[in-house]
Amino acid sequence: MKKITVIGAGNVGATCANVIAHKDLAREVVLVDVKEGVAEGKALDIWQTSSINYFNTRVVGTTNDYLKTKGSGVIVITAGIPRKPGMSRDDLIKTNAKIVKEATEKAIKYSPDAIIIVVSNPLDVMTYAAFQAARKSANKVFGMAGILDTGRYRAFIAEALNVSPKDIHALLLGGHGDTMVPLPRYTSINGIPITELLGKEEIDKIVERTRKGGGELVNLMGTSAWYAPGAAAAQMVEAIVDDQNRIFPVCANLNGEYGLKDIYIGVPVKLSANGIEEIVELNLNEEEKKMMNESANSVKKVMKVLDDMKLFED
Repeated sequence: MKKITVIGAGNVGATCANVIAHKDLAREVVLVDVKEGVAEGKALDIWQTSSINYFNTRVVGTTNDYLKTKGSGVIVITAGIPRKPGMSRDDLIKTNAKIVKEATEKAIKYSPDAIIIVVSNPLDVMTYAAFQAARKSANKVFGMAGILDTGRYRAFIAEALNVSPKDIHALLLGGHGDTMVPLPRYTSINGIPITELLGKEEIDKIVERTRKGGGELVNLMGTSAWYAPGAAAAQMVEAIVDDQNRIFPVCANLNGEYGLKDIYIGVPVKLSANGIEEIVELNLNEEEKKMMNESANSVKKVMKVLDDMKLFED
């Protein structure tokens, strides 16, 4: 691919750009930020590792100059502010929706055919905001959450069983955060169901830790995670650039799948050079359906907050 753009040069965006460069997924990675010099500095720092880590991808940074992003095949949006003490959820949504809206509109102006991956939080509603701003087919606009959540889930399972995380296959559905829907029934270690190796109580503890995974890191560091989110977004970029047809859980727009409509929520999809090639609809049992519907109701409430702000009315 000729060019990939990462909007937002904070910890997540810079990590994502770094991983993309290391994988040599494009001739050029453009890192964009609104803060003077930050994107330029981080891009230069990454580029100076090229001869050390043996990659050819040129990494450049720019302060709010979207002309330099022209012709990007993939745009990753990580821009936004973290929730601050005393800030309401609605205030965070309003602030970050405006940031995501502006970034999407500016990027699409110069790269109208680009696939958009959203990483900004609150994830589900920010993906919805980018979709409205981009005015593109829903299979070209989706969010990164499920790969991060399954990454955490698999890491915790690997610890519990003292096995390689490479052998663990897992899946999650639903919104990003407390209402995510882990699926132990679809979790296995090299083909062996997790229920054969761990008891229900142990699995439930891992599931709960996964749900609170982001909060655990904030409590430890005083800020949000970046290595795993950045790497997860880069893995989605890789699947698109290399046309891999990987099955990944992503935040996608549903139009009847899982009995849900007009909602952005986490589901397994086939990811290719076309973006979302298809949504994989699993046969859920009654308990799983209940959890999925509860998660969807929670996401829809947040989406309504954005709708009520009327940011996207002409």
